[in-house]
Amino acid sequence: MGIEYLDGQNHLNIDVQYYNGLDIAGFSQMLKDPSYCYKFYWLEAIVKLISRNVKQTSYNDIIDEMICNAWYTVLEFHVHLSGIMLGEARDGLERAVLTLQAKSGLRADASPEQIRNEIRNYEADLKPYKDQLTKNVPYRALAGFFDNEKGTVNWGRTGAVMDYAQALNVSRPLPYVFGKSTGLNREIYFNDAWIQMIQDNTVSILGWIQFEKVKWLQSNNPEVPSLVYKLAPMDDRMRKLNHVRDLWECILELQQIIDVFKDTPIERGKYDIDHFIPWSFVMNDELWNLMPMDSSLNSSKSNKLPKWDTYFGKYANNQFILYGMINDDSKPQIHKKFESCFKDNLHSIWGGELYQKGKTKDEFCNLLKKNMAPVYDSAMRQGYQVW
Repeated sequence: MGIEYLDGQNHLNIDVQYYNGLDIAGFSQMLKDPSYCYKFYWLEAIVKLISRNVKQTSYNDIIDEMICNAWYTVLEFHVHLSGIMLGEARDGLERAVLTLQAKSGLRADASPEQIRNEIRNYEADLKPYKDQLTKNVPYRALAGFFDNEKGTVNWGRTGAVMDYAQALNVSRPLPYVFGKSTGLNREIYFNDAWIQMIQDNTVSILGWIQFEKVKWLQSNNPEVPSLVYKLAPMDDRMRKLNHVRDLWECILELQQIIDVFKDTPIERGKYDIDHFIPWSFVMNDELWNLMPMDSSLNSSKSNKLPKWDTYFGKYANNQFILYGMINDDSKPQIHKKFESCFKDNLHSIWGGELYQKGKTKDEFCNLLKKNMAPVYDSAMRQGYQVW
């Protein structure tokens, strides 16, 4: 009864003996040939609603679910759902999220309940984007089920497409059919047999949707690293900072380190280990991007970029101090702490090269700049604010 990916294409293989009469091949085509991200979020919203035993819904409620599902990806990670055109988001769903956040002030980590409450407060502001989202995707998502047995589909007339779907549904059940209301109030009715299939396979279907969504988002955000991790909030246990903190703690016992932002000495026990380029962009804990900084500033910096011209030189200087001490033969205890970072904090090839012994300060800082500057610039282009 499981679902498999076939040949890397948008196909699913479901054991049809459990679901006689359902067009499983048509279902596997529901994410085919997207022009925008809408198909992914539309089907994901439907699957989640069905998993909650919803049997009838509306365009409006499905789009609210889409906004909730896209919220964190857009706001925390600055991922563009369908790319950028002339400096603006192409995508109506992304614009709906950005508009709601600007109006409501909700945080990136707001709960679905909080998001839905604010949607109700700003329906008039969101209506243009919601209307855009209903223009094609509810009908185009069913295209894989249409085989022209009932005649040619007239995609230019919404009413004709709905009539075609209703006629086809008589002999071959579709996952959903349309009601008679207009606009965002139009009803969506889910078929009982499809409800059963989707509930039986919810986890696997959502995994398939996420797989296809990631491929789409990565193609539209070519400079964004680790995009697969940017679809939902991450578990803080993924952060691997303990060994880096031990290393800096050992250094602070022997050497004064000046805070990059405050220009005062770092006080032991009153600092955090933070990322120069935000973790939410790089999604890793590489040593070359980590620094001690005053704990009182960490929440203010949050996931913003420090001003490069103002702070990178100071940051590079502290990194060179670290470099010198881990390669000082008279301080084996520090090198041992550095070796403890290998497993979690030194994965990039150039990072390993950076800490090899024998570099002058200019050589070290130039190599650091050469590799960090493009990552910093990519984060700026993606929309990260400068602190």
